[in-house]
Amino acid sequence: MNGDHEAHPNSGDIKAPLLPSHRQIQRSPSSHFTLKTIFTPNNFYILLGPLLCAVICVCVKLDGQATSRNMLGVLAWVFAWWLTEAVPMPITSMAPLFLFPLFGISSADTVAHSYMDDVIALVLGSFILALAVEHYNIHKRLALNITILFCGEPMNPPLLLLGICGTTAFVSMWMHNVAAAVIMMPVATGILQNLPEVPLQSTLVRKYCKAVVLGVIYSAAVGGMSTLTGTGVNLILVGMWKTYFPEANPISFSTWFCFGFPLALVIFVALWAILCLFYCSRGSGPALSEYLDKANLKRELDMLGPMAFAEKMVLAVFGMLIALWMTRSITDDIPGWGALFNDRAGDGTARAGFAIADGVRTSGLADDLSKALDFLEAAPYLAIAPIVCLISAIITEFTSNNATTTLVLPLLIQIAKTMHVHPLLLMVPGAIGAQFSFLLPTGTPSNIVGFTTGHIEIQDMIKTGLPLKIAGIAALAFLMPTLGAYVFGTDGDVQ
Repeated sequence: MNGDHEAHPNSGDIKAPLLPSHRQIQRSPSSHFTLKTIFTPNNFYILLGPLLCAVICVCVKLDGQATSRNMLGVLAWVFAWWLTEAVPMPITSMAPLFLFPLFGISSADTVAHSYMDDVIALVLGSFILALAVEHYNIHKRLALNITILFCGEPMNPPLLLLGICGTTAFVSMWMHNVAAAVIMMPVATGILQNLPEVPLQSTLVRKYCKAVVLGVIYSAAVGGMSTLTGTGVNLILVGMWKTYFPEANPISFSTWFCFGFPLALVIFVALWAILCLFYCSRGSGPALSEYLDKANLKRELDMLGPMAFAEKMVLAVFGMLIALWMTRSITDDIPGWGALFNDRAGDGTARAGFAIADGVRTSGLADDLSKALDFLEAAPYLAIAPIVCLISAIITEFTSNNATTTLVLPLLIQIAKTMHVHPLLLMVPGAIGAQFSFLLPTGTPSNIVGFTTGHIEIQDMIKTGLPLKIAGIAALAFLMPTLGAYVFGTDGDVQ
């Protein structure tokens, strides 16, 4: 009998439990749970979510509808599970499917539609392309070339990190930042494949792996800020500017680039400095040189041989995809290929569409949150940009970037009219701040891409993302009243 019990749990992978458990449950001979197995930290964290939700629903009173209070409670529930990782992340992500109908926020059918938005379709398509890149070892070829070019001799970890982050930021300038993160992550992990497996890694090697993964996801976000094609937030800003002020000069690709690129460059330098400070210790060079020797890497690259036909075809499809993303809609005077379909073809950047973002809006919680921005009318002129950016940067951690922009910009336009200041002085910081979702995996799909590699944890994102968010707000506070005022012409009147 005992022998059977010993052989059963791990007799094969098929018998493994569906949900991972951190420790085996110890049972008494009578098969009753003991108090020690019931009152565990993980069980407490599981109960923490519903408890927070209950407290908010009973004790908190908002001026709006009851559904806005319920939505706040559901947010507390979901984010308590996300932060503590009490239950697997996929289960937590599906929680709105039953919580929203349960609390009268939205119907199950409406919530289900949010799980197949065009942004998600974009991510799925990007994942398929990334799988093709990985299948034909294109990521390994690119990884070896980047490593050989930037690793230095002797090994220079900060320089290699700069090469990886710089390549990711450049790619993200010309395509959606989520797609850039999905495509560049296999390249980064291809470099990390030369290092020992996680259980065998030294502390220095493990920290450098974290730096590489964090560098890719954050560089994708920073690079996307510099162009209109890099993120949907910039497109939403341009669209709202054209809608609310049709007689004003439109924000063109070149106009935005003149402001967005210097801002992104400053934030990128801050990102590289933060990663080097936290994860590139002095002894990391010798520790990594054992596995990333330039001569060995060149031999590995030679062993791959010339590019095969399949590799060239994948790269051709990749190039066509970039061209299609960039030319769907070019300018007001030069329509892109999207005009052939009466602009019914999307590129994944037009709608927010995620379940929690929709719930925040439809429940009325968005209106209650918006009322909190009324105090900006009494704020000093030079404090406007950092305050608006900070508010957007906080809200964007709890909903999608696009949803934050859609929520905040109309109110900022109204406040700008009340204050008699140029609307772009508030709209641009609001839109840029919405892209500072650096603290949680759920802030943007790019963060999820890095989180699923297994190299980073939420604590690593908070440790790196918080100073990066502060650096971004500081850079915007300096550049918006100076460079931004010159580029956007905020000294003049808006028609």
